[in-house]
Amino acid sequence: MPSTLWTRKPIDTGDDANSAKERLPRTLGARGLTSLGVGGIIGTGIFVMIGVAAHEKAGPAITLSFIIAALACAAVALCYVEFATVVPEAGSAYSYAYATLGELPGWLVGWNVILCYGIAGASVAQGWSHYFQAFLGGLHVRLSALITQTPMDFNDRGVFAPTGGVGDMPALLITLVLTALIIRGLKTSLRFNFVMLCVKVSVILFVVVAGAFYINPQNWHPFAPFGLFMTPNAAGESVGMIAGAALAFYAFMGFEALSAYAEECKDPQRDVPIGVLSSVGICTLVYVSVSLVLTGMVRYDQINLRAPISSAFRQVGLPWAEFLVSVGALTGITSVLLMIVMTLPRILMTMGRDGLLSHRIFCDFHPIFRTPWKAMLATGIGVAIFGTWMPLRMLADLVTLATLAGYVVICAAVLVLRHTLADRPRRFRVPLGPVVPLFGMGACALLIRSLPQA
Repeated sequence: MPSTLWTRKPIDTGDDANSAKERLPRTLGARGLTSLGVGGIIGTGIFVMIGVAAHEKAGPAITLSFIIAALACAAVALCYVEFATVVPEAGSAYSYAYATLGELPGWLVGWNVILCYGIAGASVAQGWSHYFQAFLGGLHVRLSALITQTPMDFNDRGVFAPTGGVGDMPALLITLVLTALIIRGLKTSLRFNFVMLCVKVSVILFVVVAGAFYINPQNWHPFAPFGLFMTPNAAGESVGMIAGAALAFYAFMGFEALSAYAEECKDPQRDVPIGVLSSVGICTLVYVSVSLVLTGMVRYDQINLRAPISSAFRQVGLPWAEFLVSVGALTGITSVLLMIVMTLPRILMTMGRDGLLSHRIFCDFHPIFRTPWKAMLATGIGVAIFGTWMPLRMLADLVTLATLAGYVVICAAVLVLRHTLADRPRRFRVPLGPVVPLFGMGACALLIRSLPQA
């Protein structure tokens, strides 16, 4: 029946007994959610993709790219926050689209979210693998290229070609280990995440403070070698400060995942806004600081693409710091991958609960750990497959495109929310009426335009 495709999802309070059996326990507060957010955002974007963005897109102007990306993220984050106070469920963007636009848009957004998290997890797993190899290199251990390269990748001429590798086995291993961890429950995962976060923050402070002593102001000239706006390079790809913002945006991905934990918050209408906005603010400060130091230490066209920060310390004559940064990056990227493999099963569980995916599989809770273990296992296997056999650069472009498209829908949906659920109480409303959601839509559309067209 076509009419049912536009039926909006009723907001589930979770008060009935059957619903309660399929809901996760409320154990999160604002502090825990912020910790989870910062741990889930700062990782591959700052330790890996910052090198690609500075080297190939923006040069030292990557600092401004991060600020532009942060403004776009803030607009989108405000829309997510309003949704989280009105629809406090685990489905994140999927639940929001379903509740405001109808079943078909919700289904499409749900699959976009699944694609986004799956590919993001794969790219993060590969970033972890690169730093793991750098860590082993500090111990004078080298892994064979046979087990550390995807079978196909882009060569120096930008051509997709075979590498001779059978797959990225470290990426496969870390994904399966973290999958086993999250099946044991949220408390175990949060404790592990907190340890990883402490190490990561300590290393970032070291990078900013120690790296500042090795800044050469000449490396900031020219500040915008690719231009301030989008211009095509010889290969026809967009470059410039705005184009760099599209990759910088990748570094912020993860803030929207916090809305998927609304169901597990003690007070979702208070905890989610604090967690989301605090995470974006803290990460913006970190990214601007690190990008200034990195481009000041090493000229933009000499930045290593795979391990930019650790390599920068080696280039200025501090090989021991390279090893230290590799350790910090390794733990940081681990926490990001943990966040991804924790979040996606919650989306699958919610779609299963609504009947848009298999209820028997994705809503099956483990009898001991009380987690949707089959959804978690499916997530781990999917991320492991993509992370082992797809190249990082392709993954980054795909996940950025999918995420930005989803953000456009959320910004549009919050305007619909004002009419379809106008009477529903909420503690937070996006300021400036339609201005902020429209700015978020326009910013995301502009960033999509700056992505590679092929």
